[in-house]
Amino acid sequence: MSSRRTDPLTLEVVELIGTVVTRYHEEYEQAAAQHSLTGAQARVLGLLALEPTPMRRIARSLRCEPSNVTGIVDRLEARGLVERRPDPADRRVKIAAATEEGRATARRLREALDFAREPLAGLSEEERTALRDLLRRMLGQDAGPAGA
Repeated sequence: MSSRRTDPLTLEVVELIGTVVTRYHEEYEQAAAQHSLTGAQARVLGLLALEPTPMRRIARSLRCEPSNVTGIVDRLEARGLVERRPDPADRRVKIAAATEEGRATARRLREALDFAREPLAGLSEEERTALRDLLRRMLGQDAGPAGA
């Protein structure tokens, strides 16, 4: 056991981040359920709505086994939300892509995730920018150009 103690402010920030993450996941699961999707299916659909993606890359993004992604994509494909295509760069590789209906469902899912919208609306643009930049720094990401 470490004798080093974390200061109270850091502990409070960590606790608040945990609360935000928990609330986000709860709302995400509820939004997914309203579309008869599991949270994992909704996450895959959200990724594929951005761009067609090879199955292995989806697995890496979600930090899960490729076989899990295959099952998720199978279920989304059966509902007409996703389709498989050969990768134009390598026909041995299958990519998954959201269908028009899949993209519309992903958009409705994003719109349903409003737990942070109201509290964020209470912050000025400058405060939201500062929060974004601090979160990016915590994640080791470059803050990028102003307003990005």
